Amino acid sequence: MPAERARVPDDAAVVIRGLNKTYASGFRALHAVDLDIRRGEIFALLGPNGAGKTTLISIVCGIVHPTAGEVRVNGWDIRRDWRRTRALIGLVPQELTSDAFETVWNTVSFSRGLFGKAPDPAHIERVLRDLTLWDKRDSQMKALSGGMKRRVLIAKALAHEPEVLFLDEPTAGVDVELRREMWALVHALRHQGVTVILTTHYIEEAEEMADRVAVINNGEIVVVDDKRALMEQLGRKQLTLHLQTPLAHIPEALSRHELALDDDGHTLVYTFATRDERTGVTTLLHDLAAADIHFRDLDTRQSTLEDIFVDLVRDAR
Repeated sequence: MPAERARVPDDAAVVIRGLNKTYASGFRALHAVDLDIRRGEIFALLGPNGAGKTTLISIVCGIVHPTAGEVRVNGWDIRRDWRRTRALIGLVPQELTSDAFETVWNTVSFSRGLFGKAPDPAHIERVLRDLTLWDKRDSQMKALSGGMKRRVLIAKALAHEPEVLFLDEPTAGVDVELRREMWALVHALRHQGVTVILTTHYIEEAEEMADRVAVINNGEIVVVDDKRALMEQLGRKQLTLHLQTPLAHIPEALSRHELALDDDGHTLVYTFATRDERTGVTTLLHDLAAADIHFRDLDTRQSTLEDIFVDLVRDAR
């Protein structure tokens, strides 16, 4: 009997409902995870070590069996329709594993064949060229640097032309130049319609690449939102005032403002939420003048995605 395609939102590539995973040891890796990942987006999954990122990816990719819940890829159930869904997915794992004595070309071509795809040398060549591996096509894997081996892992994941690509810490241990090249490749894949889901410890990577961000902690999704909306809603801004004369303490007249003294009293830092209609800056400056406190310079700093991430994880504990 043919597999039945499930009803899912038109723009959903991956749909996760009520996903739980408890290992035999009793460790609960995931709890009640609900997530929709849109087709053609770059989706970043952030979280500290042990948060459940790799377990979540492994379940979607069919490597780990869930304790409960449902996962669908392009409408197909990952367990009932496992052969079909696995062919839709490419995975770049954290570990650098390969046949040391095989050539780059054979390694990538073999990966395509594993998914029942007919040989396509032109596609393999495109992938190798995009990843700056063409000159290494006849090299044995053992002769490659760690960065080159990671490029080969990405090439293997793209060999069968997946519609959904998972990148589990894709740039861990690689240099800045290679990281930038990989970012460019991921953006190119998105433009081709590939859905990209990445886990990363590099906050700037998510900030640079992602359309949306999910934060996971202790196996639970803390928040999911568009990157810009998340930063706008939860971000904070700091106004730093470099004083002409240092203060021993913050005067009572300024107690209604969220202020902190820094740099041995030479710097006054005002923190406010960017989402507020009134920032309070004008009132602060008025109160400073009334208190006869003068500054020689000022600058502002917008909270980064890393600041938001740290706050979210701390609040979820």
